[in-house]
Amino acid sequence: MAGALQNAKRQLIKISDEDRESRFGQVFGVSGPVVVAENMIGAAMYELVYEETSGVTVGDPVLRTGKPLSVELGPGLMGNIVDGIQRPLRSIQELSKSIYIPRGINTDALDRSLQWDFKPASFSVGDHISGGDIFGSVYENSLVDNHKVMLPPRALGTITHIAEKGSYAVDDIVLETEFEGKTTKHTMMQLWPVRAPRPVKEKQTADHPLLTGQRILDALFPCVQGGTTAIPGAFGCGKTVISQALSKFSNSDIIVYVGCGERGNEMAEVLMEFPELTMEVGDREEPIMKRTTLVANTSNMPVAAREASIYTGITLSEYFRDQGTNVAMMADSTSRWAEALREISGRLAEMPADSGYPAYLGTKLASFYERAGKVVCLGNPQRQGTVSIVGAVSPPGGDFSDPVTSATLGIVQVFWGLDKKLAQRKHFPSVNWSVSYSKYTKILEPYYETTEPGFVELRTKVKEILQKEEDLAEIVQLVGKSALGENDKITLEVAHFAPSTRPSDMTFNKIKDSASDLMFKLSQMKFESPSQGKDNVKQKLDDLHSEIQDKFRQLAE
Repeated sequence: MAGALQNAKRQLIKISDEDRESRFGQVFGVSGPVVVAENMIGAAMYELVYEETSGVTVGDPVLRTGKPLSVELGPGLMGNIVDGIQRPLRSIQELSKSIYIPRGINTDALDRSLQWDFKPASFSVGDHISGGDIFGSVYENSLVDNHKVMLPPRALGTITHIAEKGSYAVDDIVLETEFEGKTTKHTMMQLWPVRAPRPVKEKQTADHPLLTGQRILDALFPCVQGGTTAIPGAFGCGKTVISQALSKFSNSDIIVYVGCGERGNEMAEVLMEFPELTMEVGDREEPIMKRTTLVANTSNMPVAAREASIYTGITLSEYFRDQGTNVAMMADSTSRWAEALREISGRLAEMPADSGYPAYLGTKLASFYERAGKVVCLGNPQRQGTVSIVGAVSPPGGDFSDPVTSATLGIVQVFWGLDKKLAQRKHFPSVNWSVSYSKYTKILEPYYETTEPGFVELRTKVKEILQKEEDLAEIVQLVGKSALGENDKITLEVAHFAPSTRPSDMTFNKIKDSASDLMFKLSQMKFESPSQGKDNVKQKLDDLHSEIQDKFRQLAE
């Protein structure tokens, strides 16, 4: 063992022979994911070690990359799966032939060997161009058929060269600009630091619903495109299932799914299911992976990379938002991200707050959720884009007073609370309608009045019935259903159908139009004379009851 160690040390680069020693620091100490180094002149905040630190020893050389963690943005992101620091897992598996990520491996996030059909926009040599302007487009796949190529937000100048229509790799130069005598070359790819929000022209109020495909969520607790939602719930309540359902069925153009610190089998399930799922586009079916990017950072990956994966996902979302699309980002789960913050904070000997989490937990969560919203994008042509964030929260034992849950609920506008008791009764989605809420209902009222007049009144009535049913349920548990009045018994029966199983189109107007003859018979029922005999009258009423049941059965079908 000692001989192998000496051989390994002899093969290390001699720093003084290869480079100026002043550029390198030295490891002073290692404490879990935190590495303390000395002689690091010019080091800045958030210069982190994203690899596993086991095996790093005191005295090892440390070289700064000179830039914060940045991601590559460009054609080739759709259908890809990366880890928390944007290393493509499929490419790594093909290179290493292993189910694990080898230490120290570093591959390009965007494949440099692929050629993309670039179509220049209406710009020509001599035109002025500024950050966010679209100077070309790329056909990525049949769902993302117009991937816009934009100038980086902080760039500007006069065009001196623009590529002609043709096939180019993401690192080929397609645009050259000149500003104040300095020429800058641009490719189809951008680099952007993950912790810095991408700039926008202005933020707007979101006013269009984010449809999930789950009727209880869309009807009672709606979210908007550009909104923020939290899904707290205990283990087994269906948080991941709701997140995956959003990815599969929502009305978003782009899906970014971040598996942050969750179990590996859950991400494996996503990877197995998503390629098989399809969506209808016009008259054809397309795999939903064509509009999806997966960021997989499971619980056995390094803690620092888990902390960074949330920022990687939101930066990818902002890039597609800047193209004028509606993006939905699923973060599953922000509790694991907060636990990574807690571990790093503890290693740094920072003052702990509630349950050991750092005192700045709320600030970190707010800075993440505030990157959602509906915006007017930078550059020309003018366009609007949205980023919707749906964050799953995993409080221990389903305790909603957990610090992460409490801090999250103070930030987000929609709360879909999952109930362990409903999940145990196999009631899915296990949304507890008595604790869940949405602050977007007023904003969406004009939309509902335009698309379905009367919907708001029906929703209010449904909530009243459900609230009354909850009050009656307590009485039933104490004294039994037989102690209730007839009206209360009817309310209980109606409430069993109200949550999600009864379509909203069965309105009174529809019943009146299709069953006018029955309405007339009901009005004539009071004129039945007892002189006809009890059995005769009872038979007529039984026949009328059967007709009513048959009519409602036809309406339901």
